[in-house]
Amino acid sequence: MSHPILRALLSVSDKTGLVEFGKFLAEQGVEILSTGGTAKALVDAGVKVTEVSAHTGFPEIMDGRVKTLQPKIHGGILAVRDNAEHQKAMKDHAIAPIDLVCVNLYPFEQTRARGAGYDESVENIDIGGPAMIRAAAKNHGDVTIVVEPEDYARVKDEMLANKNKTSDALRRELAARAFARTASYDSAISGWLTGETDVEWPKRISFAGELKQTMRYGENPHQAAAFYANSENRPGVATATQIQGKELSYNNLNDTDAAFEIAAEFKDVACAIIKHANPCGVAVGGSMIDAYKRAYSCDTESAFGGIVALNRTLDGETAEEIVKIFTEVIIAPDIDEDARKILATKKNVRVLTTGAMPDANAGGLMVKALAGGLLVQGRDNQLVADMKVVTKRQPTPEEMADLQFAFTIAKHVKSNAIVYARNNMTVGIGAGQMSRVNSCRIAAFRAEQAAKAAGENESWARGAVVASDAFFPFADGLMEAIDAGAKAVIQPGGSIRDDEVIKAADEAGVTMVLTGMRHFRH
Repeated sequence: MSHPILRALLSVSDKTGLVEFGKFLAEQGVEILSTGGTAKALVDAGVKVTEVSAHTGFPEIMDGRVKTLQPKIHGGILAVRDNAEHQKAMKDHAIAPIDLVCVNLYPFEQTRARGAGYDESVENIDIGGPAMIRAAAKNHGDVTIVVEPEDYARVKDEMLANKNKTSDALRRELAARAFARTASYDSAISGWLTGETDVEWPKRISFAGELKQTMRYGENPHQAAAFYANSENRPGVATATQIQGKELSYNNLNDTDAAFEIAAEFKDVACAIIKHANPCGVAVGGSMIDAYKRAYSCDTESAFGGIVALNRTLDGETAEEIVKIFTEVIIAPDIDEDARKILATKKNVRVLTTGAMPDANAGGLMVKALAGGLLVQGRDNQLVADMKVVTKRQPTPEEMADLQFAFTIAKHVKSNAIVYARNNMTVGIGAGQMSRVNSCRIAAFRAEQAAKAAGENESWARGAVVASDAFFPFADGLMEAIDAGAKAVIQPGGSIRDDEVIKAADEAGVTMVLTGMRHFRH
């Protein structure tokens, strides 16, 4: 146990629970130092407060930029209570100890999230707050630091149980939380400022997140897992509202994110059904129910237990169709009342609303952990570089539309990726194979199975277009697609054997379009 808490400094931007905590401290005989709006809120509630400027004998200056950056504040926080030299310095300079620091920071992240300008953003960079937090956290052997309103209750409980003292364990835990808070705050600032420069890759980079959810386990039951949200504020699983269903698992979150990002690619009404981060089927339709039925028809077997993502408000008619099979998660920008009533009859279905769709063309960073480091890259937010037809046969307008549709889906399929499509719907998908030829075969097989499920004898690959996320290194993959019935092919190109592949396409009388842009997804 530390020494009793006799003096506390309270200076908070988030005033949740402030008055109650201030009253508690006053009732325990703790002297309260405070500043600005915090002091006013406490005084208005009848809590006795000593202004920091009165305590230090030095006024706030420079529009409040300098008020707590003062030896009588930092000396009172940093002094080690059992160090004789520290105690002598405090006596010589009339520095009183500060035993508890309750500080949260200027709302920089919220200011950026609402799109504030440069000058306003700079003014919302807190300096005195982080300095006090770090000082108190460093000296947690003697000082209790509180940076979250949710921790007020724990401090109160320990003070009541231990005659105004807090335990070593609590102070150590709160210090760790404090350093994490200043680290995340500085990360947000450095990330924003770097974006205001021409530096693409700074010498140092940091990422921060706030705990949103702890999970029963990760990808597998023996792996611990948690979900952290960052300040990107992109519509999706991190910002969604869950309106029903069990807590989302690690795999639910990963798959739902993949599904919603595909749905966001399309301006027209679209539906994506995902299983294990790969699409079972994706379609654009004239209505929501039309888009769902078309997406479902691509792979009725794999869709069971999948994730359904929509880019429009989910209506009752479509909801009624979706609940005919077991679905893990449904995510949409909104869900109307009829749909909510229908979904409520399926309590285990997790239902999320986001309020908006993410911008498929927006930038951002993607991060993957490796042993000893991080791989960081920009979001894959483009589709083609230079689309050109390289065969004698030209695509029809309908084929060109389907080629672009198929290539968009291929961008979201694990490599090696092959996608058959026609009439703005997928009809066969081959994902994640070590051999591109095998991806072609699997996609063709899925197209045959889709036709059988629909009661048709001819494979849906017949007359379809096919997209490849990367170039065909040989003509063999192309020939698999041609043998399956594809009439038009889209691929990035760039192989040393492009001429050989193009010649094979010409000899088969099919169209080939090159995009000049690869879309590996690992």
